[in-house]
Amino acid sequence: MYEYIKGILIEATPAYVVVECGGIGYNIHVSLNTYSKIASEREVLLYIHQVIREDVHLFYGFFTKEERSLFRSLISVSGIGANTANVMLSSMSVEEITGAIVTENVNAIKSVKGIGIKTAQRVIIELKDKVGKEGVVLENMGVLSNTMKEEALAALVMLGFARAQVVKTLDKICATGSVSSVEELIKLALKQL
Repeated sequence: MYEYIKGILIEATPAYVVVECGGIGYNIHVSLNTYSKIASEREVLLYIHQVIREDVHLFYGFFTKEERSLFRSLISVSGIGANTANVMLSSMSVEEITGAIVTENVNAIKSVKGIGIKTAQRVIIELKDKVGKEGVVLENMGVLSNTMKEEALAALVMLGFARAQVVKTLDKICATGSVSSVEELIKLALKQL
């Protein structure tokens, strides 16, 4: 099993990317969330999940290990294949899916194209206990807009700060609940990093 692929981004589309590594171009399916984070990069590192079927070998790439972990949890649910899980991760962020599972929000999961009410219920039943155990945790739910947090995280990582350290700092700041904009969040984080 492959852990990750690191190489030059040759082509990027919202559905797949081509990463050249050691003279070989790998076609890797990505979610819209991953695409938006790597589209403007030259060199990328994607965490990989390989799907081997009788007729094809596919790679699915993820910007974070958390996204890959959630993808693996989703495909373990009966009725959800790799493509459906990828559509879910394109429609909602990791935090939004995790939040919907933890709060048993059937309508949020059902809103994803290709997911009916029974499948949405099955996702919640099968993953509610699993989500917290595998490290895909929901922290500070509702305290700060996930988009603001993600934008601040992306900006700080681009500035060269370690992702894990940035996440901890942002979580600490978000726990106060006193931030109203991405710019303010970044400024506060820079003071603490």
